[in-house]
Amino acid sequence: MKIKTKEKSYAEVMALARPERKKPQRPNMLFRTIMCVGSIPELVMTGFKLKKINMERLGKKEPCLYLMNHSSFIDMEIVARCLYPRSFNIVCTTDGMIGKNWLMHQIGCIPTKKFLTDSALVRDMMYALHKLNSSVVLYPEAGYSLDGTATTLPRTLGKCLKLLKVPVVMIRTSGAFSRQPLYNGLLKRKVPVSAEMEYILSPEDIAQKSPEELSAILDAQFGFDHFRWQQEQDIRITEPNRADGLNRVLYKCPACGAEGQTKGEGTRLTCGACGKVYEMDELGQMQAADGTTEFAHIPDWVAWQRKCVAEELDAGTYKLDCDVDIYMMVDTKSVYHVGGGHLTHDSTGFRLTGGDGQLDYHQKPEASYTINADFYWYELGDIISIGDNDALFYCVPQNCGDVAIKTRLAAEELYKRTAPQKRVRRKKAAEE
Repeated sequence: MKIKTKEKSYAEVMALARPERKKPQRPNMLFRTIMCVGSIPELVMTGFKLKKINMERLGKKEPCLYLMNHSSFIDMEIVARCLYPRSFNIVCTTDGMIGKNWLMHQIGCIPTKKFLTDSALVRDMMYALHKLNSSVVLYPEAGYSLDGTATTLPRTLGKCLKLLKVPVVMIRTSGAFSRQPLYNGLLKRKVPVSAEMEYILSPEDIAQKSPEELSAILDAQFGFDHFRWQQEQDIRITEPNRADGLNRVLYKCPACGAEGQTKGEGTRLTCGACGKVYEMDELGQMQAADGTTEFAHIPDWVAWQRKCVAEELDAGTYKLDCDVDIYMMVDTKSVYHVGGGHLTHDSTGFRLTGGDGQLDYHQKPEASYTINADFYWYELGDIISIGDNDALFYCVPQNCGDVAIKTRLAAEELYKRTAPQKRVRRKKAAEE
């Protein structure tokens, strides 16, 4: 799927008027019906099945917050089919509104910017729930899973539930990631897809628990591992391209330690530095063609990469330093291509320069608990996205290997180190 783009200079983009925030609309019944009917062919193709758990506790016209794990585009079709004819608004990222703002508002979308503090979002959700009497669907991970496990969740979720004061329902999908993983360029495979819809928290439960207790409950709900599920269910993926693009996730060779030298092609991942070859079997496990298999389970390989990044940060050797192609978003009319630039990332945070010398953006490590690192973003390429409420920058790395996921891991590890210090500084300032 592509996105509308325009060529403009950095100065021209910064001079554009920023759109006013609109209140959520109650979803149009006609469009809801069209979405529901349109989802049927894809769900039939996957043999989709839905299991409901304790859903009798939710009143027929009672609005609630639906939380859902995010794996692929079929997630929206699952929602459209399973919630129909209930009215629901869905929280989406602003890039999803580009070029179709009117339509997205008609179907009930509530736009927000990924991984940025957005107090207005909570007000919009409360408006939809309590004024429009419409449920709200939220993907708290804010993006597709990259390695088959949950993306880091915001620590403010528990507080959000306390403010909303409505029942919480969890929708867990199985098979969606295995069928169409992001690293594979969203190529579809023959995999059955199912979902569980479970009533997990009542307003009374939420009132009795602390924000920290609620966050712990949600962490457990999102403690999934799609590769493990595939193996336990004996789901065999026989497509010959199952390892295509796997280098986006497994960028570091455990045999020689080289980074950005792996290449996923066909059913194999090969290190261009030492020549070691790993075969991805039909159950999604990695096996070395010769010698030791360091990590058979892909999430274990990624966890090791995170550990390596943390060690680089501790040693003061971590740094991203690469040329990038820069796209900007400041409204919902288009994504604006502003030419080339340079992106660095180290213990002091991000610095992006470009725009004929006019762009010089800094972002501190404590600005966000993670960043938007995406693969094959709207067919423009792998991206590292940073920014603030005035402008978002989508950076496409040029000739520097697969750096998107490593940069996200580094940003998350840096946040763990700097966020507690920020809280201490705030507490001291408040006491003074």
